[in-house]
Amino acid sequence: MHSEDEDLARAIALSLKESQRSKKPEVITIDDDDDDNSGDHEDMRYQADLQRALEVSKVQSQISPTTVPVASGPGIGVPGPGPSTFLSERAKLEKERLERQKRLRKEVDLDDETNGTDAESDDDSDISMDGPPAKRQHISTSSQDKSIPLISTGASVPSQTEFFWAGELRQTATRFSESRKDGKPTFRLTQVLGNKSELNFAILSSYALDLPWIYEFFDRSVPVIMVAQPDATGRASIKYTFPTWVKTAPPLRGGFGCQHMKFMLLFYKTGRLRVVISTANLISYDWRDMENSVWVQDLPLRSRPIPHDPKVNDDFPSIMQRVLHAVNVLPALKTLLQEHSGIPLTAIEDLRARWDWSKVKAHLVPSIAGKHEGWPSVIKTGHPRLMMAVRKMGLRTGKGPRNDNLIIECQGSSLGSYTTQWMNEFHWSARGESAEDWLDEPKRRREKLPFPPVKVVFPTKRTVQASALGEPGGGTIFCRRRQWAAKNFPRDKFYDSKSKGGPVLMHSKMIIATTQRVSHSSANSRTEDSDTEDDDSDDEVKIIEPAAGWAYVGSHNFTPSAWGTLSGSAFNPILNVTNYELGIIFPLKDEAEANGVACFERPPRKYAAVADGPWIQEESIYHQPEPIEVE
Repeated sequence: MHSEDEDLARAIALSLKESQRSKKPEVITIDDDDDDNSGDHEDMRYQADLQRALEVSKVQSQISPTTVPVASGPGIGVPGPGPSTFLSERAKLEKERLERQKRLRKEVDLDDETNGTDAESDDDSDISMDGPPAKRQHISTSSQDKSIPLISTGASVPSQTEFFWAGELRQTATRFSESRKDGKPTFRLTQVLGNKSELNFAILSSYALDLPWIYEFFDRSVPVIMVAQPDATGRASIKYTFPTWVKTAPPLRGGFGCQHMKFMLLFYKTGRLRVVISTANLISYDWRDMENSVWVQDLPLRSRPIPHDPKVNDDFPSIMQRVLHAVNVLPALKTLLQEHSGIPLTAIEDLRARWDWSKVKAHLVPSIAGKHEGWPSVIKTGHPRLMMAVRKMGLRTGKGPRNDNLIIECQGSSLGSYTTQWMNEFHWSARGESAEDWLDEPKRRREKLPFPPVKVVFPTKRTVQASALGEPGGGTIFCRRRQWAAKNFPRDKFYDSKSKGGPVLMHSKMIIATTQRVSHSSANSRTEDSDTEDDDSDDEVKIIEPAAGWAYVGSHNFTPSAWGTLSGSAFNPILNVTNYELGIIFPLKDEAEANGVACFERPPRKYAAVADGPWIQEESIYHQPEPIEVE
């Protein structure tokens, strides 16, 4: 008779085997023979998975579920159930998920992991609080390094790590576009992580999360902090999930919103720190079947730490430290430090003090969920933080019709409820201009403004149908019919989203902003420039040439939930943000660089009035809600 631990381990092993199985070659492999589906190899792999799960289960059974030390503080919840309970729940949920998918999609020649119906949406008014499954986006300053072969995580490998001391932006490799149509190098998860035997400590963040899957990419001895989505209550919490892994979740007001950040801080035994800003969740589907963006930069250890300077609070490491505090990393770090003496980060402030950030040229742009009041707080998050970054790069456009036009192309996987007020609010920040200019204006006047020059880059239904996985693969791309059909919704601002890599759908989130210099006819010119962007002008505008601009890559979809909504007054602004998000922004020197950075085909093709409509997942036969069974 099997012990309880052995039964649990067998369930986990079955779950691992099911989640790794694919009818087509996978980009990411757990074992060397993962692509071989012969009976003998299947049995061998299952036995290996079972043995591994048994070993993990035996170690975890020795850990008391109530002995996790938790730092006290407001909003920090009581530790949840211990590791054995977690494994049992994970096995049960995974079994139910697989059975549900097989029942609903047994006629589709598609791997179970491509199901996306449980994935989150960024829609402002419909934020899913169910268990997540998917999202993605990014750019690069050096494209000279060549992509290395995929490294199996199941065996010891020689050190052949690439280093990115100047920063590198690439799209992820997928099984449907490798090699890419545009010939550019890609990132695989194993490349991003590097040689796992060299890792010393890691802080990871993801919305959708498959813990047993990502656990296999790390040595068992490596301590890891996993920042994840809180439960439906929205309370902050921390708990052990594996012997060396602590899962932490930040608070969400009323349980609404998403902890949507995707980042990694990877600390190596050599002292090197790797910073990763991504659009991909830590699930196999995001790293195998959909295209994402990943920015990577390596940082050397300083010869000696620099002293803390409270006056420096707006550079990349200072903002990163603020993000770590916001997403509840500190109590998780304190917990791990009690058990692991070799962690190189003994305090969050060590991040700036101990590593050399001088070569980081990108600017960090976070969104922190909550209500932020007063200018000192407002400019640290959401689209006002984007405004500050644009100014720091020297790319402020100026106000009035005589200044440069800014055209922004906003590509993503989820849409919001767009109004002319919010689009102009965001566009004003994208220009590097302060909301002080318009916050005191009457709301009725703002409601009558025309939409700004924004292109929403989102796939049409035909594009999804023509992709490698067809409609079943569109489960993590969100537009709802009631959004699209809403009165005054800017349907004429939509452009098709097509990957430059091949017939894959993109989970990337990217903004390409380009300025256009204009000249005005002297006959109709005014004696003074207008102070507001919306003043009427009879000037004849002639486009001369595209000029410098900027690009954003990160977890933010182009939605009010992600970027925030301003209210209040010019004297005392209030910014409400629903989600936790994180991305980077960097300058573009010309149109050619903008084309190179963009993950989508430029110029994007505008929707044809009759022939095109957006992909609406809820109207597909493959993404219908499950029927309610009545006993």
